[in-house]
Amino acid sequence: MTDSILSKAATMEIPINSNGDTRTAEDDSLEQDLQQVMVSGPNLNETSIVSGGYGGAAEGIIPTSSIKDIRSKSRGITPSNSAASRIANQPGHYPAPSMHHSNSNPMMSEEATRGVAVEKFDSVKKWSINTYKCTKQMFSERFGRGTKTVDMELEAQIDVLRETKLKYECILRLARDLTNHFYNMVQTQQALGDTFADLSQKSPELQDEFGYNAETQRLLCKNGETLLGAINFFVSSINTLVNKTMEDTLMTIKMYENARLEFDAYRTDLEELSAGPRDAAAMMRIEMAQQQYQIQKDKYERLRSDVTIKLKFLDENKVKVMHKQLLLFHNAISAYFAGNQQQLEQTLRQFNVKLKPPGSDKPSWLEEQ
Repeated sequence: MTDSILSKAATMEIPINSNGDTRTAEDDSLEQDLQQVMVSGPNLNETSIVSGGYGGAAEGIIPTSSIKDIRSKSRGITPSNSAASRIANQPGHYPAPSMHHSNSNPMMSEEATRGVAVEKFDSVKKWSINTYKCTKQMFSERFGRGTKTVDMELEAQIDVLRETKLKYECILRLARDLTNHFYNMVQTQQALGDTFADLSQKSPELQDEFGYNAETQRLLCKNGETLLGAINFFVSSINTLVNKTMEDTLMTIKMYENARLEFDAYRTDLEELSAGPRDAAAMMRIEMAQQQYQIQKDKYERLRSDVTIKLKFLDENKVKVMHKQLLLFHNAISAYFAGNQQQLEQTLRQFNVKLKPPGSDKPSWLEEQ
């Protein structure tokens, strides 16, 4: 009998719902009662859930339809646009921190861009005003209607410097021409000496005559290379003096002349404002013009002092350099054309002029140029 009971219990069917859970008769009756309450009770779509917000009765109210949209989204179902807009427009709705952070970066970059644009606009505005004033002053001076600040002594020194630079440029150009011509002559002498030496070996009847001339041309070629070293040192020193030292002083003079033009432009502007009415707006403009005038005056006086100092040092440097170079040029030329080889070499040693060592296969200093 016990075996029959166990076999009957083993063959009994256990009801299973769609989710795999066991169900009983009590569960079925409870589910029927719950469905009846939901049908007879209020519509859940029309109810709302109140959150613990701080702003009044209307704040923090989220419709249950919105909750369904959120649940549908969590299940992979995209809510409708109307539901999403209702959630976003609720007073108690706050955006996620990531969304707030992404919106702050464009705002910061926009403010930075606006600041750079304003700074550039102010810079262009100041430059335009300054250019207009200077152009107006320049035309006024050219047509004789404006006044000009002139330092007679300094202007005379500047004119002398410009004339001196032109003359030194002429010396430099002629010295370079002399170097090129003399280099060609030395190369011709070297080729002629090699030809004489070759013919001395091949012409026994004229061996002595060709040998004398070959030796003479070789000696002249050697002395010519020594003289070329002295002339090249002279050219290099003059080039440094003209294109570096004098040019640097002339650049400072150009800055001084621009500062003088700006100073006179703002001085004229201040004089015109001072001669006009004296109301509150005019007094403010006069005060601003006075500040700009003082700035330009300080700049003008500073550059005038720089030009005076540079002209003084340039004159001292020019005398020292030209004294040495002219003495070198004279002694080298005299010793070469006098045929005094020892005096020529001593001149180069005196002025520390370095030549290519004899027998070197490297190209000479002039061939490298």
